[in-house]
Amino acid sequence: MTITRCAWVNEDPVYIAYHDEEWGKPLHDDLKLFELLMLEGMQAGLSWYTVLKKRKQFRAAFDGFDPQKIALYDEEKVAGLMNNEGIIRNRLKINAIIRNAEIYLQICREEGSFAGYLWSFIGGSTVVNNWKSRAEVPATTVQSDTMSKALKRKGMKFVGSTICYAFMQSSGMVDDHVADCICRTRGTAKGN
Repeated sequence: MTITRCAWVNEDPVYIAYHDEEWGKPLHDDLKLFELLMLEGMQAGLSWYTVLKKRKQFRAAFDGFDPQKIALYDEEKVAGLMNNEGIIRNRLKINAIIRNAEIYLQICREEGSFAGYLWSFIGGSTVVNNWKSRAEVPATTVQSDTMSKALKRKGMKFVGSTICYAFMQSSGMVDDHVADCICRTRGTAKGN
């Protein structure tokens, strides 16, 4: 029996597991959402596969993506990260994660939770789209534009609309598994 998955998945068991067990599954944990958004920012200009293969090293290098710790990083820590061959060594992206950790803490103070704040951009529940092929899936939406602008106004970096939409897909805010994918959510589509 042939198993059909979204066309972007390659044959690597790590990538298959990510697609089947994580991508598009609703995520409501503040810290996991922060990690995912930071990793999506690291992806800018690269492939998600590249980032996914380094996720374990990223977690070790960035103290488990603990915003409390990251917000205190100094130049010595940044220099160490720049020398860490296990991660993507881009100073702008590393500095963005530090800045974004500060903004994350601010959002949690102001909004009560990071998850609640982010999920508010799509009305609190998953948007289930009904795409027949990957070619139909947009790179951005009105909701990702709105999320991006709001995060940028707060001071976050590497949160453009394309990054925000990829984040919305991966965190299950949007279900963009195509119609014939084994992971496709069955039921009435709320989106497209």
